[in-house]
Amino acid sequence: MSAGPVVDFHGHLAVPAADALVAGTPGFAAELAAEQRAHSPESLAENRAQLKRLAPKLTDVSVRLADLDAMGVDLQVVGPMPMHHYWADPALALDLARTTNTAVAAHCAEAPERLYGLGTVPLQHPDLAVALLDRAVTEQGLYGVSVSTTVDGRELADPAHDTVWRKAEELGAVVFVHPWGCSLGERLATRYLGNTVGQPVETTVALSQLVFTGVLDRFPRLKLVAAHGGGYLPTYIGRSDHAWRVRPDARGCAEPPSAYLRRIWFDALVYTPRALRHLVEEVGASQVVLGTDHPFDMGVDDPVARLDAAGLDPADRAAVAGGNALDLLLKGRTR
Repeated sequence: MSAGPVVDFHGHLAVPAADALVAGTPGFAAELAAEQRAHSPESLAENRAQLKRLAPKLTDVSVRLADLDAMGVDLQVVGPMPMHHYWADPALALDLARTTNTAVAAHCAEAPERLYGLGTVPLQHPDLAVALLDRAVTEQGLYGVSVSTTVDGRELADPAHDTVWRKAEELGAVVFVHPWGCSLGERLATRYLGNTVGQPVETTVALSQLVFTGVLDRFPRLKLVAAHGGGYLPTYIGRSDHAWRVRPDARGCAEPPSAYLRRIWFDALVYTPRALRHLVEEVGASQVVLGTDHPFDMGVDDPVARLDAAGLDPADRAAVAGGNALDLLLKGRTR
């Protein structure tokens, strides 16, 4: 048994009202066309069927809580099903963020003792994103935001976003990096590789950009949490360290890249006991939180059993089960 609550840092909420705002727009049509190029017809059909099947789990609080009980999860961090639409102009982007963040806050308010919300901000418009992040945390009771791995082709590490990271530091807000789509496109369109391989690649690239360009040097207190175990970065971090040592052009950060793994948090959605032990070894037990990707099929419904199978020592297990997540969410805040 855990010494404290079990916390799932990776749950999703659908917001039909936000979807309605983009329906029929040219930007959304282009987004859908890109998605169609990146997946096979079979995968697209399966995705549509899954979304229809999971609709109650993505919107109904009572269904969510029943699922958490079945999984042995006490608390869940709930973020919007990736719907950032970074192509949106300022007026639409404002409507989307307000609608989404209001929906997340209302959903979590139905079970405030168990649900912690993350919102969204339009990173393509940094000044607007700063204002909306401040409102989400200080007025709506959200604990941070979910972001994708690129912003309509612009890297998260682009200096344009520095004002957003500065505000997140100031607020103690979580920034949860969760990929949506894959820039490798048609190369991974077969057999669902766009998700299976592509999403970990996207996270690896985004985190590497943030590390190598010195963003985490400029914002050392940023609460950055990476979905899906941080992709492939913790597994092959030795190559990054080697490049940093031997290539002057790679040395854009103050320390070897592996040092920054201790400044990022990673969810434990890596599927096997061996992979979870390796993640903890590489980044430290203090940097790992549980994540289920609830309720999607690429997630897991037995996070506690998987954690137990990793055979961590009791203190590390307790930290991963919930202690780290509560520190991230609550440190410096009152609920």
